[in-house]
Amino acid sequence: QVQLVESGGGSVQAGGSLRLSCAASGFSRRCMAWFRQAPGKEREGVAAISFGGDNEYYADSVKGRFTISQDNAKNSLYLQMNSLKPEDTAMYYCAADLGVFGGCRWPPLTGRLYGAWGQGTQVTVSS
Repeated sequence: QVQLVESGGGSVQAGGSLRLSCAASGFSRRCMAWFRQAPGKEREGVAAISFGGDNEYYADSVKGRFTISQDNAKNSLYLQMNSLKPEDTAMYYCAADLGVFGGCRWPPLTGRLYGAWGQGTQVTVSS
């Protein structure tokens, strides 16, 4: 059974940091990604990583501030978020592309490519 469980969200002041985690089970060797959705806004791809970590992809809005990583031994995905801004406030979701093994399909921050999703973890950044 495919399962993705996010954790690590919370409330932080602008300029602060958070580290999100995603525990995955029921699959392996897939491209994985983080998405977010703020109230009243469309879902946005934040970052993606190919299996093995050879390729990472970031939205322009988070480049230089967020880092995606994975622990293949634990089948876990992480998102280190630094220099957080109020506009980063959103529900953050972990996702896996079950359609192919290894690499990320193009464009990698497109939600329709990902067939498995977690329930989300809330991140709130106050000014």
